[in-house]
Amino acid sequence: MFFNNIHTRMRVVLIIVIVCLLAIIFRVLYIQIFQYNKLNNLAESLWSRELPITADRGEIRDRNGKVLASNVTTTSLVVIPNQIKNKEEVAKKIAEILDVDYDKMYAHVSKKTSIERVHPEGRQLSYEIAEKINDLNYDGVYLVKESKRNYPYGNVLSHVLGYVGIDNQGLSGIELELDDYLTGANGAIKYFSDGKGNRLKLSEVYEEPQNGINVDLTIDLDLQLAVENELDNVVSKYNPEQALIMAMNPKTGEILAMSSRPNFNPNNYQTYSVEVINRNLPIWMTYEPGSTFKIITLSASLEEKTINLFKDNYYDGGSINVEGARIKCWKAGGHGAETFLQVVENSCNPGFVVMGQKLGAETLLKYINNFGFGKKSGVDLNGESSGILFSLDQMGPVELATTSFGQGISVTPIQQVRAVSAAINGGILYTPYIVSKMREPETNSVIKQHEKENGTRVISEETSKLVRYALESVVANGSGKNAYIENYRVGGKTGTAQKVNNGVYMVGNYIVSFMGFMPADDPEIVVYVAIDNPKGITQYGGVVSAPIAKNVFKSAIDLYKFSKTKEGMPRTYTWLDTKYKTLPDVVGKILEEAKKELTGFNINTSGTGDKVMYQSPEGGYYIEENGTVSLMLSN
Repeated sequence: MFFNNIHTRMRVVLIIVIVCLLAIIFRVLYIQIFQYNKLNNLAESLWSRELPITADRGEIRDRNGKVLASNVTTTSLVVIPNQIKNKEEVAKKIAEILDVDYDKMYAHVSKKTSIERVHPEGRQLSYEIAEKINDLNYDGVYLVKESKRNYPYGNVLSHVLGYVGIDNQGLSGIELELDDYLTGANGAIKYFSDGKGNRLKLSEVYEEPQNGINVDLTIDLDLQLAVENELDNVVSKYNPEQALIMAMNPKTGEILAMSSRPNFNPNNYQTYSVEVINRNLPIWMTYEPGSTFKIITLSASLEEKTINLFKDNYYDGGSINVEGARIKCWKAGGHGAETFLQVVENSCNPGFVVMGQKLGAETLLKYINNFGFGKKSGVDLNGESSGILFSLDQMGPVELATTSFGQGISVTPIQQVRAVSAAINGGILYTPYIVSKMREPETNSVIKQHEKENGTRVISEETSKLVRYALESVVANGSGKNAYIENYRVGGKTGTAQKVNNGVYMVGNYIVSFMGFMPADDPEIVVYVAIDNPKGITQYGGVVSAPIAKNVFKSAIDLYKFSKTKEGMPRTYTWLDTKYKTLPDVVGKILEEAKKELTGFNINTSGTGDKVMYQSPEGGYYIEENGTVSLMLSN
């Protein structure tokens, strides 16, 4: 019995020992096989060190490859506390060079960590400061390469490009929207240290940083610079509360230029308020559009055939009564008898009220929605607003009347540009966009690009043709005459919108605007100008904004080589205007005969003979009255 108990106990002990051995073996195998990488990394972290090297963000370029956002190499300070022998001395010297508090610097060099980035005092140092630190030649003090974002054109396109923080992270604009693409992968210089943190004399391992993806925009820098110059002139001349200009290709939705005031310099974004930085007015600002919105009412009326521009008439007595509300025309006493083409030329509010009444609330609202109002345009920028529209059950007779001429609703500039583009491009609504391509940084090969959009038809080609005709007539004969350019075809519409404050319309405070396009028969560019409360001038869109748009068009003529034309509408002149007249073609005629035809022009002749072989400018185009004509003579 005794021996049986001993054997039983021995068996139990043996089993326990075997189980323990199996557990130990299993645990060793588990550690060696399943936890090897984890433990190896933990062990390596005890003796390996990494000095960080930041990657360059991808460049942002315009449509022609001109760099809008690039990178410059700077230096940052990194310390390894265990390698610093005299922490008080090191902290004192570096604090003096960086002009920072000694205690703060001592905290950095004494921190219980393997590696310490001196942030923010030691970030993105100038060459001179970096040299002073380097000359100290202290152990444990390292200067490492760091990439810093640079915007070579300063304030230009600032709201579109956005800016980045000190750690190269995108915080607004394209920099934020495409941060995942623009941000590269950081590299490092790796080395090994002993248990005390001292650097071992082993070969270093250099991990090269991977730069971010380059981005091509639809922006044309040359046109953008022209727009920026115009806005600078606006601020200097009129001191407005806000101002903006936007240009787009109506056939594709490509944004060619976009800017607003106030703007900021992303190289020094810290000196500006959050409101200035974050408000990209062309996509963020919402307001009553005023008369530029009449283009939508006109398009709907022509598509539904509720009016005939040339045959139907309206008598404007100066106002119209709608459910007891008196809606006035801007011209005291009204325009009298008008065709509906003249209603458009004169921007006659009562006439547009009648257009809206003929359409009805449901139909007008349908077109307003179809043209993209009341919702975001879908542009590839952050911070876009939606605007505010009446719903059908809110749109009584008065609301229908005011909506017809752009009052009582709220829209954004980009919504208007998009909608008018559809009205004049043949009737197709496109989504505006600003990012064209993304390119691999090493090979510059395209890895992603904007897919061509079919768009949505909102009106017919025939209706769009009539809209273009009417708006060209506005510039030739109506309120948009200050945008007229001799020998080129320009269409457009002025706008003067009264501003609202706490539900009450403000007195003498307007947003004056102009929406224009050229060439009027086959538009290649749409330009929208809006100036908020210009000072020291009569606040009308035709007076303030149309001349600004004209200057932008002139820049576009030079950039895109728009051809002169002998077609188009002749301008109606007033006694204040500089007058132009068609220059006769006298090539091949005898000099005396040519002089008779050129009466009223100054004539310069060269060559010998009595027959005109060449003339400049070419005949058939408009030139200023009393302008000079050069004739080359020969026998």
